[in-house]
Amino acid sequence: MVEIREIAASKKELIKYVKFGIDLYKGNDCFVPPLILDDVNTLRPDKNPAFDYCQAQSFMAFRDGKPVGRITAIINSKVNERTGRKAMRFGFVDFIDDAEVVDALFEAASAWGRKKGMNEMIGPMGFTDLDHEAMLIDGFDELGTMATIYNYPYYPRHMERMGFGKEADWVEYRITIPESIPDKYLRVARMVQERYGLKVKIYSSRKKLKEEYGRALFDLINRAYDGLYGYSPLSERQINYYIDMYLGIIRLDNVCLITDADDRLICVGIAMPSMSKALRKSGGKLFPTGWYHLLRALKGNSDVVDLLLVAVDPEYQNKGVNALLFNYLIPTFNRCGYREAESNLELEDNENVQRQWELFPRRLHRRRRVWGKKI
Repeated sequence: MVEIREIAASKKELIKYVKFGIDLYKGNDCFVPPLILDDVNTLRPDKNPAFDYCQAQSFMAFRDGKPVGRITAIINSKVNERTGRKAMRFGFVDFIDDAEVVDALFEAASAWGRKKGMNEMIGPMGFTDLDHEAMLIDGFDELGTMATIYNYPYYPRHMERMGFGKEADWVEYRITIPESIPDKYLRVARMVQERYGLKVKIYSSRKKLKEEYGRALFDLINRAYDGLYGYSPLSERQINYYIDMYLGIIRLDNVCLITDADDRLICVGIAMPSMSKALRKSGGKLFPTGWYHLLRALKGNSDVVDLLLVAVDPEYQNKGVNALLFNYLIPTFNRCGYREAESNLELEDNENVQRQWELFPRRLHRRRRVWGKKI
């Protein structure tokens, strides 16, 4: 018999909740654990400013007192107002390969959503696009990244069994970094820089970056991503939260900002050495030794770089600004010793994003999906 329990939004209860999603993958060589404290804080209303407009309830499934599954039901009222939908999201979902367990988890989440007036269920999705989203449906034998979800191959089989269908698919590429900048990008970069008076800005001070473009960076993300599937615009409180969270850990030489002639931010590219192996060694914990593995990786102990973010102002999209970005990043990546790059998630129908890789050797090595169903 399966017992479903509501999980309180306390640190103690959420640590157990998050650890289940790590313990389930013990012995799996492709799983990359999250930092436990990061996921715990994401699920706490007193820590995550997304709760200003979101509601959430986490559930765990138990059999004979042993945890066998988890799921978090989320209602993002801001996105629902924008789309006109009454959609409940589900995220942080993990379960053993057992239909009784899976059905009980999803029914508990669905029932919570129905009580809140929702009539459909979509996921896996987080509170915002900066949370992990989309279930792996192809590429199970590939090492994951810190920005993505890993799950077992039986997950999508259960989604189909329960009657969930495709909402949206994302693709991911492993890209070979060239030893020199392709000629086409050199020509286009010179042209767009001269035509629009663009400037490349590089920072060696985190404080100065935060002061001059911290807020502008996340404002740009809101503009650039506004039309993408499920996007939840970041509030002022969220922007302040993420400025401190992300700009405090990124490698500044892996960040490139491009401004117009008036110093207005119109493009940004943020990358980071792959933290996958370091996170695996840490087990999701900073202490006692996890911080050491993460610090080593952050300082460049990797030949793979994760492309975390590329955002271009809608006014400058399809004008070749990306070429100027790569003009800086390719030589930088070579100096850092990176040989390959992970694109991370790209919507399969986002041709503008995928076109930027056409001059690079690459392979499509992962595909993932957000599922949907009426409840």
